[in-house]
Amino acid sequence: MFNRFSFHRFYAVARKEFIQMRRDRLTFGMMFGIPLFQLMIFGFAINTDPKHLPTVVVSGDNGAVPRLLIEELRNSGYFDIAAETVSESEADTMLANGDAQFVLTFPVNFTRELMRGGHPQLLFQADATDPVAVGNAASAIQQIVQQAATRELQGPLADLKLKDNPVDFRTHLMYNPDRRSQLNIVPALMGLVLTMTMVNITAMAIVREKERGTMENLLSTPARPAEVMTGKILPYIAVGYAQASLILLAARYLFFVPIEGSVGLLAGCVLLFIAANLGMGIMFSTVAQSQLQAMQMAFFFFLPSMLLSGFMFPFRGMPVWAQTLGSILPMTHFLRIVRGILLKGNGITEVWPNLWPIGLFFFVVMSVAVVRFRRTLD
Repeated sequence: MFNRFSFHRFYAVARKEFIQMRRDRLTFGMMFGIPLFQLMIFGFAINTDPKHLPTVVVSGDNGAVPRLLIEELRNSGYFDIAAETVSESEADTMLANGDAQFVLTFPVNFTRELMRGGHPQLLFQADATDPVAVGNAASAIQQIVQQAATRELQGPLADLKLKDNPVDFRTHLMYNPDRRSQLNIVPALMGLVLTMTMVNITAMAIVREKERGTMENLLSTPARPAEVMTGKILPYIAVGYAQASLILLAARYLFFVPIEGSVGLLAGCVLLFIAANLGMGIMFSTVAQSQLQAMQMAFFFFLPSMLLSGFMFPFRGMPVWAQTLGSILPMTHFLRIVRGILLKGNGITEVWPNLWPIGLFFFVVMSVAVVRFRRTLD
């Protein structure tokens, strides 16, 4: 028999849900925290036209024209001169390490050749592993150089102007000359997939033990907290390696991503990155009271990892506060490592500045997880 809809019962059920929602403070905070965080990131941090990019100048000519061009680059807003008059080998090292986005090389007697109408060459090298980061800046510098050089050929030098551009501007896009987006995105997918799966899987590990009632058996064993933590991590390391191997094979044979560096070095870096994410998941599982809360915390960690690491948007295009926050996340450093090894052929010397922050992150989160782990159900 169909009963009439009772607004009194409806109000009672709705009131009960509001009370339960209020008591679950973590879920309540996530409902407002995640939209607010997304608003801040997409509104303030995301920038597809990055400026103030670190640029190295290799100058064999200290004349007035190179100094004028360097000053024009500073005034454009796209380029921050990180170093001047360094050697070509030092400039190549800075480009490989990621310390410089561009290298501008003035040849010897550049000014004299320009004044004689000799059409001197000017070499501009760009780290094109992230094509979006260099696109607008590479277009801007060519206009800056040609306009500045043309302004110098005035007055008595006006007859030296050529019909075409006075400077033979050469652009070399390093590591990704064709600006293929696959070379940037596919290697980075290794970091994205490992972060998403490793944190989510382990975030529910201890919570699941509690909910199923098997925690009592675990607590009755002589295993120490650190042993329990590492024991839960170990099986998932094999899963992470399987995922990384699958992505690497697809990158090489399906998307034709070059592998310039050592696969063994990459495997070692992957191990530390997997451990850092598993440690983060274990820490979440010691804090959460339910699997739902564990999943929510894992998602709240995954969101900034994806947006602030340089996976979707140029890292140097973000404001300083967003870069600082992104530098804490292991995925930011891992993306630089995997792109550097695969596309640049980086070795341990170039990888180390981004490897130790991942190790430090792992040590911190595992220490917190061990401290929070309780030997009792309380």
